[in-house]
Amino acid sequence: MKTNQEIINLISEVKHPAIDYSLVDLGIVKDIAIYNKTIALKFVFPFPNIPIADTLIQSIEMPLNNIGYRLAPEVVLMNEQEKAKFMQMETEAWKGL
Repeated sequence: MKTNQEIINLISEVKHPAIDYSLVDLGIVKDIAIYNKTIALKFVFPFPNIPIADTLIQSIEMPLNNIGYRLAPEVVLMNEQEKAKFMQMETEAWKGL
């Protein structure tokens, strides 16, 4: 079984496909909780109906599944402050798809 820190490190390495930051750095992935072999976390999106939402969730789910863990995602929207920070980081580090 992996330690909590190993799981957090793994999740923290997953980058956004179009922005040169990790999903954790962008504030998209938050509130990581580990229960045995299940990882509960929040995906916090800046807008509803993000076209790549499923891709972002799968980008976290796949490495967890590869080490024998299951993802239990919760999807919520960013508040205005979180959205402003995300938009600033997106502008600074946009690399495109």
